[in-house]
Amino acid sequence: MGRPVRPADFALYSLLSAPSFSPDGKKVVFSVRKANISDDTYETEVRVADVRSGRLIPFTSGGKDLDPSWSPDGKWILFQSKRNFGKDEKGNALYVISSAGGEARLVLKKEEGIGAAKWSPDSRSVYFISSVVKKEKDDVKVITRRTFWFNGLGFVHNKRKHLFNVDVQSGKVVQLTKGSIELSDFGVSNDGKKVAYAASTDDARPYVSDLFVLDLHSKRAKKLTRSNLEIGSPAWSPDDSRVAFVGDDFPAGFASHVSVWGVSAGGGGLARLESVDRNKSNGLNTDARAKDHGPVNIVWEKEGIYFLQADGGSVHLYLLKPGGEPALVVGGDRSVEGYDVHDGAVAFVAMDDRHPEELYFKGSKERKLTSLNAGVGKELSIVAPRRFAFKATDGETVEGWTMVPRSKRAKVPVILYVHGGPKTAFGFSYMHEFQAFAGAGYCVVYMNPRGSDGYSEKFADIRGRYGTRDYDDLMEGLDHVLKTNPRLDGARVAIAGGSYGGFMTNWAIGHTDRFRAAVTDRSISNWTSFWGTSDIGPYFTRDQIGGDPWNADEKLSNDSPLTYVQNVKTPLMLVHSMEDYRCWMVEGLQFFSALKELGREAELVLFPGESHDLSRTGKPKHRIARLNHYIRWFDTHLKSKRA
Repeated sequence: MGRPVRPADFALYSLLSAPSFSPDGKKVVFSVRKANISDDTYETEVRVADVRSGRLIPFTSGGKDLDPSWSPDGKWILFQSKRNFGKDEKGNALYVISSAGGEARLVLKKEEGIGAAKWSPDSRSVYFISSVVKKEKDDVKVITRRTFWFNGLGFVHNKRKHLFNVDVQSGKVVQLTKGSIELSDFGVSNDGKKVAYAASTDDARPYVSDLFVLDLHSKRAKKLTRSNLEIGSPAWSPDDSRVAFVGDDFPAGFASHVSVWGVSAGGGGLARLESVDRNKSNGLNTDARAKDHGPVNIVWEKEGIYFLQADGGSVHLYLLKPGGEPALVVGGDRSVEGYDVHDGAVAFVAMDDRHPEELYFKGSKERKLTSLNAGVGKELSIVAPRRFAFKATDGETVEGWTMVPRSKRAKVPVILYVHGGPKTAFGFSYMHEFQAFAGAGYCVVYMNPRGSDGYSEKFADIRGRYGTRDYDDLMEGLDHVLKTNPRLDGARVAIAGGSYGGFMTNWAIGHTDRFRAAVTDRSISNWTSFWGTSDIGPYFTRDQIGGDPWNADEKLSNDSPLTYVQNVKTPLMLVHSMEDYRCWMVEGLQFFSALKELGREAELVLFPGESHDLSRTGKPKHRIARLNHYIRWFDTHLKSKRA
């Protein structure tokens, strides 16, 4: 049995992503990411796994290489990199390296950034997404566009994302799309003659995309949809006659599930291809993922369309065969984090709630190809979460988990942790943060209340009802856990959460005094200020809360935690990133100021240079400091004599 998990231990994890089969299906290339605490950065490298023997081959050693993919002719491996970049140098670069090994060669370096790089079918060029920037005369920003900043990107008022192509040998770059669009994803046809891409054309509704097909010979693009869908991950049928994608037409607003759709490549015949009432994406929370968010990609092979689906606390891989129903390909109590397909075999990255990511192969049987995180369970005492379910007072079943530490204490203090979203989920994914809390002697209780992903669309839809049934689920779930676990100390309970979970923390302490302490992270306290400052403010507030400040002022006020701040008696620590443009720090500042004005116990912890994703992708030292501040606050109020 190892030692308890500490905040800095996330540096022990190897985070895997981007599995890509060689054309003969005998090897898989992927990237591995690890935190380097001493340098306060992350190191990434490309590795190759032999499918038959399981032998791992380190393929690059630059420390900044990721997202590899095999060329269709099998001769090259493409990857993105920031090797040889200066400390503050912006953008990234594309490299290729012979699949037989050797020195990598620079193809293109771009200050504006390179994303979603994909090979052309003839292996001669690479398609990618990058920003086109309208240069400003000086450092004064003149803004006319509604979307003027975005979380993780900063100011975007003078930028547009477009599709490009670069010749691998000459480095010649061609811009393929133009105009006032925001291109988000694309897929190249199997014959290499066309590209299907998803793009937003309306700044007032950036969440709405259209699907276009660009003829690479005539340079003309045809619009296939009617500006009423959310669209992602275009994929061509094997014969190039149709294009599939994941998307929705907003039947439940932003609570809507994305489904698998198809449309004729020439236009017409748009239809949903399956009707399972579950979301086709990975919204599971984890701070041990190589990417910021889980994948939503689909793959269309000769046997059918592969896609991911959220199933309760798991994310599984399915296959939709022509004319059939979706069939489970990769199941289990785990989260599929990325995959590739070759002749019906699947290479995939997955994790569960006790084990970080590893690479697997599934043909007739499933085999684990890597054991990069095998040492974690030997060095650390990983606490196994226990699933529970209870029936809420309205009859709905709600699912949750407890993480009870190994402790000699007669009674263990408790942290109720609320996820963000609200349409994300907890489940069978690894949570380093929770393991660190358990390592510090706390039981962590987490669940999927109404509003969460992984269940029906109706379950996820809490538009206009924040702080009602979702709040009741959390309080009833906490009561259930305390009643059924006599080791837990119901007199020493804290609440914490980030983003929507931060909203709920602020809301809860304004409506109950049952918590000894609280931590609110990247929170929302005032829907009117959120409306005007968040990168998604106007349309998210309008959809989720129910209006704009000029026509729903009373509703926005009634649903804002700031309105109830006079009721707060719980000691509160407010954590915020200073470059969080999703929940701008004004949300934390005004709630903190109100509490201090009222003479309540409150502490504000601000992280410079960090975004909304601090807990997942922030600088390693900041991530450690954040968890240490959490534990210090809990120790002060739940363990010390004053508690």
